[in-house]
Amino acid sequence: MLQRIIKRLSSAFASGPGDSHHASSPKKLSPAEAVAFIASSDTVFVDVRERAELDRSGTIKGAIHAPRGNLPGASARAGAKPGAVPHPDMHLILFCASGMRATFAAKTVMSCGYQRVSLVSGGGFDALKRAGAPTTR
Repeated sequence: MLQRIIKRLSSAFASGPGDSHHASSPKKLSPAEAVAFIASSDTVFVDVRERAELDRSGTIKGAIHAPRGNLPGASARAGAKPGAVPHPDMHLILFCASGMRATFAAKTVMSCGYQRVSLVSGGGFDALKRAGAPTTR
């Protein structure tokens, strides 16, 4: 059952993140595809790891910190970017350490009205760093 839920949540949009069609499932992006969105003004990276993980390894520069354990109460609680709560029309790219927490967090934020939601496949934060994402501590 859990595998079916994860598979369903991880299936891709029918259209790309910039299209007007909204998806009911998050899109999976490779780390390189995700990094290409860093300069996009309508995209926000959301780090759903716990504070201790950020303290040890940093995060993506400009990312919002919204620990999976605090959702939905913090549907976009500020952390790395103080005071930031993204507009529901923004494209959210969620990441964690491996992808599991981000997958569950995607379901939560989509239930809060966010429809343009993507996940980083292939390793989460470390994969984003290897793909060239700027980081901060």
